[in-house]
Amino acid sequence: MRVIRKYANRRLYDTEQSRYVTLEDLRQLILDEVPFRVEDAKTGEDLTRTILLSIIIEQEQADGDAQVFSNDLLAQFIRVYNMAQPLPLSRYLEQGTRLMLEQQKHMQDQWQQAMRHTPMEMMRELAEENMRFWQQNFGTPGRKDDDDA
Repeated sequence: MRVIRKYANRRLYDTEQSRYVTLEDLRQLILDEVPFRVEDAKTGEDLTRTILLSIIIEQEQADGDAQVFSNDLLAQFIRVYNMAQPLPLSRYLEQGTRLMLEQQKHMQDQWQQAMRHTPMEMMRELAEENMRFWQQNFGTPGRKDDDDA
C-alpha cells in the first residue's frame, strides 16, 4: 500500500515516488485503483478519510453540473449522525454504489461492443457461433464418419 505523508504545511508527500502530490494526484490514484494511506508526518495518525472527503469536496465545487450530493441529501446525512443509534448507512451506500458502478461498466462494455460491429458483422458472428454449437453437439452433417456410425 502506498503511503502518503501529510505535513503541517498541508503538503502531501508520496513516499513511493519521492515527490509532493496534490489532491488531484490522489484522485487519479483512486481512479487507477491504487490503494494508499495518508498519514500525519509527525504522529503517523491515519488521515486517509479526511483526505478522501477533501477530494469529494473539491470535485463537488469544481463542476456545478456534476454534483452528486444535493443540499437535501447532505442535510439528511447530518441528521443520521444525530440519531441515538445511527443507521448502518456506510455499508448500504458502499454496496449500492458498487452495484451501480458495476452496472454502469457492464452497460458501457455492451455499448462499445455494439458500436464495434455493424449489424451484418454481428449477424455473421452469431451465425458462426450457432454453427459451432451445432457442429460440437450434433456433429458435422454430411461427413462420411457420421454416416457410417
